[in-house]
Amino acid sequence: MRRWRRDPFAELVERQLTLFAVDEADLLREAVEAEEEWNRAGRDMAEEAYGDYQLVVDAIADRLLDVREAYAATLDGDAVDAYRRSFAAGAARRFRRYASLVADLEP
Repeated sequence: MRRWRRDPFAELVERQLTLFAVDEADLLREAVEAEEEWNRAGRDMAEEAYGDYQLVVDAIADRLLDVREAYAATLDGDAVDAYRRSFAAGAARRFRRYASLVADLEP
């Protein structure tokens, strides 16, 4: 809890990401399956399998951005940047296996 005292948005972000994980469980599972398929794909199918995986990762990023921006729209001034930084850090911790989505969440 000490971390939340330094970051006023940490607890909120953790709750948002927990709800996201529940609400988007099928999409997150689809990403795991697509990654496994890509890893199993032979040379002739690897590019297509990676494309399928990337589409799912992009969908995850888009939905996380929707969550972030919906709340950010309720804030003013410096709070917006602080919240976005907190959200990006939380998403990076929670969904680290999707490196491209973390980059998309940078403010």
